[in-house]
Amino acid sequence: MKKNKALLLFPDGVGIRNYLYSGTFNGFDGDLVLFHEFDSETIEVIEKNTSIKENVLIPFYKESFKEKFLRELICLSRLYYNNSKVDNYTLLTNWNWNQQSFSKKIFYNLIQFLAPRYKNYKSILKLEVRYQKAIRQNHFYKNVEKILKEVKPSVIFCSHQRALKAAPIFSAASDLNIPTSTVIYSWDNLPKARMALHSDHYLVWSEYMKKELELFYSEIPSESIHITGTPQFEFYKTQENLIDKETFYHQYGLDKNKKIICFSGDDVKTSPDDPSYLNDIAEEIIKANLQDEYQILLRRCPVDFSGRFNPIIEKYKDLIKEAPPLWHFNQSKEWNAVYPLKDDVKLLVSTAFYCEIVVNVGSTMAFDFGKFNKPCVFINYDQQQKNKENWSVKTIYQFQHFRSMPDENAVLWLNGKEEIIDKVIYKKGWKSNESLKEWYNVVIGEKSDYASVTISELLEKISQN
Repeated sequence: MKKNKALLLFPDGVGIRNYLYSGTFNGFDGDLVLFHEFDSETIEVIEKNTSIKENVLIPFYKESFKEKFLRELICLSRLYYNNSKVDNYTLLTNWNWNQQSFSKKIFYNLIQFLAPRYKNYKSILKLEVRYQKAIRQNHFYKNVEKILKEVKPSVIFCSHQRALKAAPIFSAASDLNIPTSTVIYSWDNLPKARMALHSDHYLVWSEYMKKELELFYSEIPSESIHITGTPQFEFYKTQENLIDKETFYHQYGLDKNKKIICFSGDDVKTSPDDPSYLNDIAEEIIKANLQDEYQILLRRCPVDFSGRFNPIIEKYKDLIKEAPPLWHFNQSKEWNAVYPLKDDVKLLVSTAFYCEIVVNVGSTMAFDFGKFNKPCVFINYDQQQKNKENWSVKTIYQFQHFRSMPDENAVLWLNGKEEIIDKVIYKKGWKSNESLKEWYNVVIGEKSDYASVTISELLEKISQN
């Protein structure tokens, strides 16, 4: 009987936290090989904190013109198709309609001209076949095929479905009869038409996500879709992930006699007005003379390098404290070289535990805080001074994934600056966490409390077939 060997493909650092720090593969009976493009420092951290001792570097990949053209044409065609299935105009906001350079305008204008003619699903599938042929013509495919023949994995696991390099890797595996499996990365991914690869097995969080996958990718057999949950919420079950209160408060300059409001920032593109919202909250707390009872802890988005919060923090330095995400960045700050340190798991869990409430623009942090029965406030008003992107918070909550909310009472809705004290301080309108738990079960799924075991057992089963 051959020994199991799982080849683990992590296109970015978030998978390290969700699938390695959670111990997802601890129960896997066989060898674990990391297939990656991380720097040497990252590999040292992984080997120190996990049982992975073997790693293989992914070869250099340059996407051909033909590959890119077909991939982007498939994406926009699918966005048109997906919109026809759910009637949600915001799906088309996932396409960049305003290219800057002359060459890009020509390239993408041609795609925009052709895509409406390919939005019939049979036409989309024909494009997919052409794309699969194109990626097999890239020299990268041959290099990967050679590596897979040498490593001889019994299963390949990918931590998300969006990575461009994963497509030819999975195609090479398919041609060598190596079974493949991929995770659907997040709750908002499927309607966005960025499924880069073809896999034998798809791991989803919940029944809701499975139905989405069947709706938008009807060619995928139902038996290939596995509801496993996601292990990132298992961290909240473990007492050892809580930082001692004295240490936590001291480390971030917090006052033990004041309650903490967490403001969690999004990336600049998703929520460009976050600094103004943070300013509003600080201003209203001081206006209500509540600064001796409350303090704000800012957790910015880990990949927000803008420094845009700095003037607000300086302006209200006695009120606003910052707990910067504990992530590793190399000098290039490329996404594939960015990952959470293991201590960031403790920081995130402790933030949710010690804070009274979290405030943000439509973030999954609602579910993190919900693990400790803490409420979340979704900011639901625009700043009077419009930003240059003409962005509106109203568009955010029209995104397809918010249709999963069974009850609007799952969160508190902050509809204007004048409501900050009522909603953020006094939690007016919030009765219990039951509606949030219901939403959690819809999106995250009830299996997420033991997702790591479910995934490990599934991979072992796939390996043995």
